[in-house]
Amino acid sequence: MSSLLPFDYFEPTSVKEAAGLLTKHVGKAKVLAGGIDLIPSMRRGRILAEYLVNIQNIPGLAAIEVSGDGAVSFGAMTRLRDLEVSQIVQKTYPALYQAIHQISSVQTKFMGTAVGNICVATPASDVATALFALGAELVVAGEDGERKESMETFCVDYCSNCLGAGEIVTRVILPKPPAGSGTAFMNLIRTHGDIAKVSVAVAVTLADGICRDVKIAVGSAAPTVFRAKQAETVFMDAKVSPDAIESAAEAAAGETQPITDQRSTADYRKEMTRVLVKRALEKAVNRSKA
Repeated sequence: MSSLLPFDYFEPTSVKEAAGLLTKHVGKAKVLAGGIDLIPSMRRGRILAEYLVNIQNIPGLAAIEVSGDGAVSFGAMTRLRDLEVSQIVQKTYPALYQAIHQISSVQTKFMGTAVGNICVATPASDVATALFALGAELVVAGEDGERKESMETFCVDYCSNCLGAGEIVTRVILPKPPAGSGTAFMNLIRTHGDIAKVSVAVAVTLADGICRDVKIAVGSAAPTVFRAKQAETVFMDAKVSPDAIESAAEAAAGETQPITDQRSTADYRKEMTRVLVKRALEKAVNRSKA
């Protein structure tokens, strides 16, 4: 493995200071949180950074909080392990818990942050797939203030996000699930530790056996994680039945843009999207009745 090239290192104590450093050194600076992807990428020469801005000393970025309306948020320095052991995440957002829990590397979970994982914008992110289905919003801060961005608009292309010069994702907000909701996460891997061939997360809300809301997210089957909107349209307002679930799963498979690589073929990814969406919908529907 190659050694790191020289870089200047900063430890700001406020978001504004961090944003200022990133703006000053635009195109040459990178945010350091857990460093799980950044440091290996710098060693390999895939990422070149003359400046690293470590945000670990900014107050409040590691907190998991519950707001008055029941929404849950977590900061940019919240470790994956903190989310995994959180009782409110386990109880209220089981899809997110499962996406993190199945990560086999203990070091990754203790060092890595969910926000860092999101910002890499890889289509193979299980964490991002779960957050897509949960309707997560991101709080993006810069020198001029804050704005909110949905997961769907944040990931713009393969390993590319919408952050502008000097901007940082400071928090993720998860809305409180309504009554009658259920979620599920599933992925297909060869062995523990592998990157998923396909990942799927689903959130449904039912009333009197009718689907009143549904979000179906798919990872590793297109240039970005995406919401299967056609499949959602098929399932929305439908009476829950095996046929309705199968129709939605077929539609989701049709929305994929898979590639063939060393991990899988395009055709297999498409077919397994259908299988996993079907199974995830079945599980989410059962959980909504619990």
